[in-house]
Amino acid sequence: MAFNYPKFNKNGVKTIAKMDGKNNDMLMDILVVKLAKGEVATYSEEQKEMCVLLTEGGVEIKCGDVVGVGARKDVFEDMPITMHACKGNTIEVKALTDSEFIYLATTNERTFPTKFYDKKDVIRSVSCEGLWENTAVRDVNTVFDYSNAPYSNLVVGEVIARQGRWWSYLPHSHPQPEVYYYKMPTPEAFGACFIGEFEPHTIVDGSAGCFPGGKTHVQVTAPGYPMYCCWMIRHLDGNPWDKTRIVDERYAYWEK
Repeated sequence: MAFNYPKFNKNGVKTIAKMDGKNNDMLMDILVVKLAKGEVATYSEEQKEMCVLLTEGGVEIKCGDVVGVGARKDVFEDMPITMHACKGNTIEVKALTDSEFIYLATTNERTFPTKFYDKKDVIRSVSCEGLWENTAVRDVNTVFDYSNAPYSNLVVGEVIARQGRWWSYLPHSHPQPEVYYYKMPTPEAFGACFIGEFEPHTIVDGSAGCFPGGKTHVQVTAPGYPMYCCWMIRHLDGNPWDKTRIVDERYAYWEK
């Protein structure tokens, strides 16, 4: 279990998890990458599927014959674009403006067609509306999960928590590891994450939570400050995440 505050290195890369290194129990490679206008980043994987999700800026993303171009003002007011490819491919990201994106990879023996998810392809929903006087209402962007990409070993989505609200509520767990990457709208904005037996961690812009299977997790953001999170789940072999959550039994009566 690791809640951390990773920094960008001199090359504009922030490492959240590596399968052969930091937070390897997450079973994923996760990087946050900043590119200046005109810069290009290239990723090739022989044994891993790959995903690139734009958080800010404008980019051209290529993978073989599949090309996607798009821009995103920011994570709070705009939708993502994403490229998803199986092993044996190369993804090239060219920054048309100063940009930031999340790179995600994990092992997967299956092959599947490369797919570019434009903004219109993202499934938008609202969770917990009308419950608990709307104190846990949040907006959810699902790029792909087991329902629309059963060939993948990954689940990729976003949550935008409205100011002063709880989310990932009720406190819950699942066997599959999950990583949250948080962004806040201003430097002074903050929230809190509670893991397991409510171990507290302060959330600030750019922090990350790595939750092993079986650990509950829940968070809240301060009044005045919405919170963004990219959530990434790694399916387990023979046990994909199918949206099943194991709610802490002390709070399960709310679901009845």
